[in-house]
Amino acid sequence: MAEKVKQPKGVKLDHISKIYEDPKTGKEFYAVHDVTLDIKPGSFVTLLGPSGCGKTTTLRMIAGFESPDEGEIYLGGEAINELTPNKRDTAMVFQSYALFPHYNVFDNVAYGLRLRKVPKDEIKRRVTDILALVELSGMEQRMTNQLSGGQQQRVALARALVVEPGVLLFDEPLSNLDAKLRVQMRTEIRRIQQKLGITAIYVTHDQSEAMSISDQIILMKNGVIAQMGTPHEIYYHPVSEFVADFIGECNFLKGRVVSREGTTTVVELPAGKAAVISDKESMSGDEAEIVLRPEAIEIAETGMLPCTVELSCFMGSYQNYHVRVGDTLVKITDNCPINKRVFDVGENAFISFKKECAHLL
Repeated sequence: MAEKVKQPKGVKLDHISKIYEDPKTGKEFYAVHDVTLDIKPGSFVTLLGPSGCGKTTTLRMIAGFESPDEGEIYLGGEAINELTPNKRDTAMVFQSYALFPHYNVFDNVAYGLRLRKVPKDEIKRRVTDILALVELSGMEQRMTNQLSGGQQQRVALARALVVEPGVLLFDEPLSNLDAKLRVQMRTEIRRIQQKLGITAIYVTHDQSEAMSISDQIILMKNGVIAQMGTPHEIYYHPVSEFVADFIGECNFLKGRVVSREGTTTVVELPAGKAAVISDKESMSGDEAEIVLRPEAIEIAETGMLPCTVELSCFMGSYQNYHVRVGDTLVKITDNCPINKRVFDVGENAFISFKKECAHLL
């Protein structure tokens, strides 16, 4: 099996900006604006966000395919702004795989090592080891056009890993695969990253992908960082409506603060009162917005806030409800409904939630 790679490197972005010109208006705009990041060696960090948020531009600046207009990039403590991509201790796995169709699997993976003038016997050993790691042993002589999409992605991953980079970069590597294979491959990528202890920076717009593989998520919007933290922090403690809405499904209940005692804040909503555990400093009379995940809500014949059922749909592992609370539509995921009372459309009911399961914006 492949041995542990050399020491992974950290990546630091110090007030990085990238300016482009809008082809229609001729005006300049920031694709990335004043981004500062410190990525620890050996961690798996995902740049997440909608199209045009700056995540791919940030990755391409780290790789050296784009140059920052402001700020400095450091790799393992070394300033790398002036280094060309081939001089940086990084390797990129592309969305398109970028394999050579006239080369077989072995020659595709060995390509970077031959460029580096690595001795023949060492190339054979390293390629054999890395193909075992990505579970492609025995396919060395296959041409890449004879491989499935998932196998081609493994070849692209092996080709990046075999040069033993300090940092591995991924540009939406799974977007060409079908849904089931995507889940399988992201698990594989995470397994290999953890086995090798390599630093990985991964770009995706798929929030479930980011949640499942990351140590840290950096959520971007309009060229700036909207929030960074662990998947758990971003899911349960979003700093804005944008973050809450982008990661998973969310309900927002608007009201006013009635009282605050310790960490418990009571909010007056149009349909009644609700308590939330929150560190947020708030005064009586302040506007408040409660963030509630659909799975955090219970529906029953009695409870906290009255509601009317507008949708009741059996989904197998859960009953999916849309209910009206005051003027607000609330989505509920009622898990394992087999022994529970199921409410039909038009019925009146109540929703409840634990104050620890809600978040105050």
